[in-house]
Amino acid sequence: MSVHPLSSFSATVAALRRAGCVFAEDEASLLHEAAASSDELSLLVERRVAGLPLEHVLGWAEFRGRRFAVDAGVFVPRRRTEFLVAQAAALATRRAVVVDLCCGSGALGVALATALGPVDLHACDVEPAAVRCARRNVGGLGQVYEGDLFEPLPVGLRGRVDVLLANVPYVPTADVELLPAEARVHEPRVALDGGGDGLDVMRRVAAEAPGWLAPGGSLLVEASERQRDAAVRILRCAGLVPRVVVCEELYATVVIGTRSARHVKR
Repeated sequence: MSVHPLSSFSATVAALRRAGCVFAEDEASLLHEAAASSDELSLLVERRVAGLPLEHVLGWAEFRGRRFAVDAGVFVPRRRTEFLVAQAAALATRRAVVVDLCCGSGALGVALATALGPVDLHACDVEPAAVRCARRNVGGLGQVYEGDLFEPLPVGLRGRVDVLLANVPYVPTADVELLPAEARVHEPRVALDGGGDGLDVMRRVAAEAPGWLAPGGSLLVEASERQRDAAVRILRCAGLVPRVVVCEELYATVVIGTRSARHVKR
């Protein structure tokens, strides 16, 4: 790793601050760490100042203490979603059958597998760029499929899934344009836009989830605080037993729907 002079570090911080980066010093440290030369540093800083997400500039994002590859055009895993994985880890056991829908980079499924030990991991996403990225991150831990929600999953998984992670898009369509430019410009809209009330994709997942879950298996989805009651109704109407868990520190709301041992779809 090359060592850049302090003046260069100060210049980097100043450039990032002018671009509106709130954590300029932290970002500058990461950019200097990543750059093998002054020319490469200049290029990285230029890309960040131009508005690319830091994770896309670096080529990785940290999630639950581990670095995951995140390619350009791939949804960046949010720190608040670590709470969803923690809830899943509390529900699952070793050798669990885990499905990561809308997997993006694959960070959620891999983080859960890391926490639990060996699991039967399956992940899928509709975005080809995300699938390529997820396959790099998942490696030999599981299988990654390309397709819309449950469509590409092996039919043999039906009725066997212990943990269904579904980090579905839940931003209402009208609010997408209010998101920071880093998200609305550089992340795929399909990973952000949840339809009129933000819950369209959640409805689709919930409707099919009971057929894939094992008895006692659980679906975990993230929602905003204002969507929690509607999300609970969606899971209940699908025949799942819903509950809500909240982490105020991370501003995270997770809705869990569990298939009962004697499941009757309503």
